[in-house]
Amino acid sequence: MQPVDFTTLMAACAELRQSWLPARCEQVIQRDATTLAIALRTLNQRGWLTLSWHPQAARLHIDSPPPRVPDTFTFSQQLKHQLGGYALVSITPVAPWERALDLAFAQRPGDPIEWHLYVEIMGKYSNVILVNARNQIVTAAHQVSEQQSSVRPIATGAPYSPPPPIPGPFPKLSEPQERWQERVGLLPTTLKKALFKAYSGLSSALVRDLTAQADLSPEQPVETLTPTEWERLFVQWQGWLQRLESGQFSPYLFESGYSVLAPIGQPKADVQTLLRDYYQEALNRQEFDRLKNQLTQRLKTLLKKLHQKETTFAERLDKADQADDYRQQADLLMAYNYQWQPGMQSMALADFETGETVTIALDPEKNAIQNAQAIYKQHQKLKRSRQAITPLLQAVRAEIAYLDQVDAAVQRLEQYEAEPDLIALQEIRDELIQQTYLEDPTYRPGTAASKDALNVRKFQTPGNLEVWVGRNNRQNDLLISKAATDYDLWFHTQEIPGSHVLLRLDAGQVPTDEDLQFTADVAAYYSRAQQADQVPVVFTQPRYVFKPKGALPGMVTYTHETVLWGQPTKLEPQLLENSASSEPVLTAP
Repeated sequence: MQPVDFTTLMAACAELRQSWLPARCEQVIQRDATTLAIALRTLNQRGWLTLSWHPQAARLHIDSPPPRVPDTFTFSQQLKHQLGGYALVSITPVAPWERALDLAFAQRPGDPIEWHLYVEIMGKYSNVILVNARNQIVTAAHQVSEQQSSVRPIATGAPYSPPPPIPGPFPKLSEPQERWQERVGLLPTTLKKALFKAYSGLSSALVRDLTAQADLSPEQPVETLTPTEWERLFVQWQGWLQRLESGQFSPYLFESGYSVLAPIGQPKADVQTLLRDYYQEALNRQEFDRLKNQLTQRLKTLLKKLHQKETTFAERLDKADQADDYRQQADLLMAYNYQWQPGMQSMALADFETGETVTIALDPEKNAIQNAQAIYKQHQKLKRSRQAITPLLQAVRAEIAYLDQVDAAVQRLEQYEAEPDLIALQEIRDELIQQTYLEDPTYRPGTAASKDALNVRKFQTPGNLEVWVGRNNRQNDLLISKAATDYDLWFHTQEIPGSHVLLRLDAGQVPTDEDLQFTADVAAYYSRAQQADQVPVVFTQPRYVFKPKGALPGMVTYTHETVLWGQPTKLEPQLLENSASSEPVLTAP
């Protein structure tokens, strides 16, 4: 993830000063453990300023509104209490070339400054600190004790001290090329290392942009640069410093990062949009990977334990099935007890029905009647255990089927492609927490999609009919309970964990065989049997799909079904061609 460097921070601040000062602080909401959103209102507009002290994504920019979820963080409540109604009147660096900003607040523009909100963008040391007019720390996102840092502790009530100054030298627009070239080319090393050794305030992204614009490689040895190449690089260097001075930047987003200098990739309207889009995508991708790994490991552990329990119950049930054999042995002993002799350890008796010899083990200290009574007791014990174990085994197998369905949904989300993928994983996490299968200290209720939003996958059949595919159990349930009409058709792999699929139809509309086959292929593709050549898929009308009382999410029964053979392996190229949007759909109330 590309960090916000000094150049990007100055680009964001230049836009904020131009369009968002002065602005009144109307609201403060903490999005998560490392991100704050401040509602600002100017004479012309209202927006949300994001302040983040995330160790890999610390930043400051105008962002989309935060989700409407309860804010339970103390830090945001303290800021709201102190800054609510105040005006943000200036945004200035704490010191030259420092990635630390002073957001100054006053009662109204022109009044004395009463609050300083220091935003320090410094990687894992990033912080947001509220300081009063007496330079006293009121609250901070991170409290730093003297044991953690004797150089710069940060504690409520202590005086605020800025970050330790960066040792120079720093770039200067007035520096001539000869002096600049002499400093950069002093040591025989790569161009990137030479620039870092010569000047402070640079970043890897900046060196990448400057060398790319000069048509050079950052790994090129400085001693190999020709006079023309030195000239090209110095022109870009001067252009960068002029942009810093004028506040004019060119935001571009590309696959592996972003730039506010080099015209590469997709142009963005402004730096605020650039930072919002890049970090939302990067953080979503990071959270997707973390959440998928968490869910995969948890489901693997749960299923392993349940399969062990299933094996144990099945073995005990097999043993219980021998109850009739014990009763038969006891009957034989009672019938032939006259053949018993003291000290016998076994008796070989003929079976009543087959005449085959049955050998019965005996306790030599008991007579035939007593041995028969003991075997009758064993028969009754096994009979009772069968009655007790059977429902337990059924419950375990139902639990395995449910978690297999959940695991299949997680595995179908192979990698992050768009925000609905992350939302689908969050909904699975919420479901597992609600079903008490998972404990997540970072979980906050209501952080996924809205209650009635359907972030389903959508495809089109050869006959241009829509096919909706649930990404998880919540969406599967909503497809049947809210989205499906009497005219649709519901598809699912037969006795194989997979997504619920709807073929959307209007009144009187009849799907062709090609439409039905395509939908069956889709249902097979989004199932555990994705790699099989042929998969049995059932379809029926939604009115014949039932959710039993007390059933777990995503679990249904159905009747009046028809079976088709889906062919998932032939579908993948066609899926890519026919893929439609997967934007949230609000279901009917």
